[in-house]
Amino acid sequence: MVAELAVASESFEHGDRMPERYSLQGENVSPALTWSGIPRSTRSIAVVCEDPDAPSGTFVHWVGWGIDPDAGGLAEGQAAPTEGRNDFGNARYDGPSPPPGHGPHRYFFRVYALDAEPELGAAASKEELEAATRGHVLASGELMGTYER
Repeated sequence: MVAELAVASESFEHGDRMPERYSLQGENVSPALTWSGIPRSTRSIAVVCEDPDAPSGTFVHWVGWGIDPDAGGLAEGQAAPTEGRNDFGNARYDGPSPPPGHGPHRYFFRVYALDAEPELGAAASKEELEAATRGHVLASGELMGTYER
């Protein structure tokens, strides 16, 4: 059984609209994230941000891992030690940019406590991260924000 992490942000509350600064139309910086409830046997933290409301299906905005379990979070604009390839084709955070007039999209920031460091090369995909961490997730949690243009 996977335990639950508490994930929060000083940038926005769960379910609230994300400020424009975190979008591609703004400053395109990642929001500050904090988490708690990390199991003692955690060796690494991974983060994923995705939009399940994209017209083409779930769109990945951020894939990161190798985060120190004692970190307690990532500061605004802070990169993960290793970052995977998002669906823009970049190995970094790229913020919301839903089609104009498409209505609000949901952006899920998921945090995973892992019992092993994923053995992946930089710029790995979300699917590769999922495969590498299968059976290694001790706890997980999420924060969801919305954004609309």
